[in-house]
Amino acid sequence: MEGSKTWVVWPAYLDAEKSRSQGRMVPRDEAIREPKVDEIAYAAIELGLDPEVERDKCFPNSWYERPGRVLVLKKGAKSALLRRICRSIRKKRR
Repeated sequence: MEGSKTWVVWPAYLDAEKSRSQGRMVPRDEAIREPKVDEIAYAAIELGLDPEVERDKCFPNSWYERPGRVLVLKKGAKSALLRRICRSIRKKRR
């Protein structure tokens, strides 16, 4: 996937247990607990975002963990995209 056409989605962006300074990018009431890269990828598939999983990557703010990341196609604003991914994951977990 070409870099300028993709957003990077780190699990920390969606994690309800993280603070904004730790990397969370969605409101806490919309965030989810301990999101996994696979869940993010499945949600992105449902949303038609053509995800690409990179499991060996580490979030810069917590370089000692290797949660991986997901590259998705840019479709709209990043904040709106992250909220849609959270909603999709929450729906799947029920």
